[in-house]
Amino acid sequence: METHTLPNSRPAKSAGLLPNIDARIGRRRFADRLVHVLVRLGGIAIIGSILAIIAVLVIEVLPLFGRAKTTPGPSREATLAKAPVRIAVDEYLEVACVLHADGIQALALGDGTAYEMPALPLGGAHVTAATGLDRGPGAIALSDGRIVPIEFAFSQSWKDGRRSIRPEVRLGDPIAADPEGRAVVALCSATTADGTAIAVLLEGGVVRLFRVTEVTPLVGPKRREVSERSWPIRAEGRGTAILIDHHLDSLMVGTSAGQIARWDLRRVRAEPDDIIQVGEAPVAALAYLKGEQTLVVGDGRGAVSGWQLLKGDGKKRSLVKMRDFEPQVAAIVALAPSPRDRSFLSGDASGQAFVRYGTTGETRSVFRPAETRLASLTFAPKGDAAVALDERGRVAIWRFDDPHPDATWKGLFGKVWYEGYPGPAYAWQSSSGSDEAEAKFSLVPLVVGTLKGTFYALLFAVPISLLGALYASQFMHPRLRGIVKPCVEIMAALPSVVLGFVAGLWLAPTVERFVPGVFLMPVVVALAVLATAAAWRRLPERTRHSLPAGFEAFLLLPVVGLAAWGALSIGSAIEAGWLGGDFRAWLASAFGMTYDQRNSLVVGFVMGFAVIPIMFTIAEDSLSNVPRHLVAGALALGATRWEAATRVVLPTASPGIFSAVMIGFGRAVGETMIVLMATGNTPVMDGSIFSGFRALSANIAVELPEAPHGSTHFRILFVAALLLFGMTFAVNTVAEVVRLRLRKRYALL
Repeated sequence: METHTLPNSRPAKSAGLLPNIDARIGRRRFADRLVHVLVRLGGIAIIGSILAIIAVLVIEVLPLFGRAKTTPGPSREATLAKAPVRIAVDEYLEVACVLHADGIQALALGDGTAYEMPALPLGGAHVTAATGLDRGPGAIALSDGRIVPIEFAFSQSWKDGRRSIRPEVRLGDPIAADPEGRAVVALCSATTADGTAIAVLLEGGVVRLFRVTEVTPLVGPKRREVSERSWPIRAEGRGTAILIDHHLDSLMVGTSAGQIARWDLRRVRAEPDDIIQVGEAPVAALAYLKGEQTLVVGDGRGAVSGWQLLKGDGKKRSLVKMRDFEPQVAAIVALAPSPRDRSFLSGDASGQAFVRYGTTGETRSVFRPAETRLASLTFAPKGDAAVALDERGRVAIWRFDDPHPDATWKGLFGKVWYEGYPGPAYAWQSSSGSDEAEAKFSLVPLVVGTLKGTFYALLFAVPISLLGALYASQFMHPRLRGIVKPCVEIMAALPSVVLGFVAGLWLAPTVERFVPGVFLMPVVVALAVLATAAAWRRLPERTRHSLPAGFEAFLLLPVVGLAAWGALSIGSAIEAGWLGGDFRAWLASAFGMTYDQRNSLVVGFVMGFAVIPIMFTIAEDSLSNVPRHLVAGALALGATRWEAATRVVLPTASPGIFSAVMIGFGRAVGETMIVLMATGNTPVMDGSIFSGFRALSANIAVELPEAPHGSTHFRILFVAALLLFGMTFAVNTVAEVVRLRLRKRYALL
């Protein structure tokens, strides 16, 4: 019996393979779906990570730009027989001491409990003025011409786990302000290293300065010594306000004619050293901000201005206006500086108060602590509240919360006139040797430094990397390219800290010795290469063809080396013969420029060296991936290899080349260790290639570990990080848009 096999039937032996094939197809589909899901999850994770980074930065940055908050606290009505003069409170805002014309009244702000206070040695007189009671020792002036040193203190005790605060008053021996009995118009005091200084302004325009010191002899008890000086004002108008600093350097007197007369107390002379017209309205109040470098002046029309002492061309110090603050609606009656920062309070006759920041000149908050004229306005000892006393004796406490007053748009990105500066400037100085120093948080020098370092790095790296990639992809022998390209890519593995170490310790001193030769080197090397090429073309064709195509570069290695050595030698000769033997001295005398050893030139070399590998690799890949038929067609039509490379290959590969440059830009912007170790890390705004700079990334790396958590400095460093992130994001976005347009333009080639 014969067996016939149908044409379309499979052998029985292969029938068992069908289930295996179906299973494999199923596994592949499952693997495809799994990879698809994993890729999508990976992309979502990357986007989520970037958004999380942005969220963290924004969360840390947002508190910087909040407004100051003033909220009303406890208030009490003090029963006073006479007009109130001054107020002082304890650091916990629980007890207030009110000085009035007939004595002192102390009361608890919580329940209004009155405390028994000692009587003042009035002797039938009454209190007319007071100074310094809210901050240590002060003084009061009596209507009979006497001055009484006084100090308010608050002692603490604990009983059954509860704090109890007791106000105290310490009185000194009275001092006769004027033998003729003239009334005291205004007074001020200052605590010095060896005692107290009290300055009084008398009717008739006379200033008297008393120095009270405690002398401890070798034998016997301590004794008090009082020395005094007096002189007339010699300015227009009558005296209205007086102020002295704690170093006893200057004494200021404001007049009703809107003038300020200044005396240098280090010299004994009656004539004022300076008389400045600060306005047309009478000077109503004077105050120093923390550090006593900025003088705040309030006048009888509500204007407030800031001044500082600066040396002029004649080396003479004079008051110079720094800024005008927002005016108020009525005459200024009180100025109170904060003990914590450059904030200060200004109160007017209508009962309105402004909280201002002296460095930026901005008004942080406006509130009304009184419905009538203010008698006294001051900051609480901790700087966290404003304490007001109106003419009716009402005590009002306003809680004050402004943790970041200097972090404003103007302070971060605008020109600010800082203390000791001759004019507005961009400056970064986050720390100093004194707590009284003014913090400077301008990010502009850091942004300029970042762009400056990136510019010089790309100026060095772009020509070398792109031209090297063009030669390697179009002219170099494939076997040689297989050696050169991996070697260049290995350069990217060099740690940036090693490059920065080499740059700071070896390259910077070396470049300093041969600066003229370094600038001559590109010219000399280029001329040597062109001369070698011309000589090569004059050789017999047989000799030129004896070397395999693409290996001509080996002939240039000794030429480049000799040309570089020759450039350094020529530069040394020029320096010795024409530049007086010292390039740095010649640069300073001829152009007024200084040469810093660690400068932008060194950073350009080293950071460019770090950027070259990634730019070379991306550009070379883009050039090598240009279809070979385009090159072959160009050569077939009679173009030379150079013409084919520049007019066909370069335009076709331009999207990839542009991406290489932008990626190199991002790499240079984010570089930290090289910039940190090779620039000197100085936040200066100078476009000179011979000066250093400070970049955003290096600044964050240096200062973030030392910044107190949650402080203004800490959060501003996060602003710098957000700014750096935004710069790289914007550059990458622009690069991608341009790359896509270029790709679309040359897609038909």
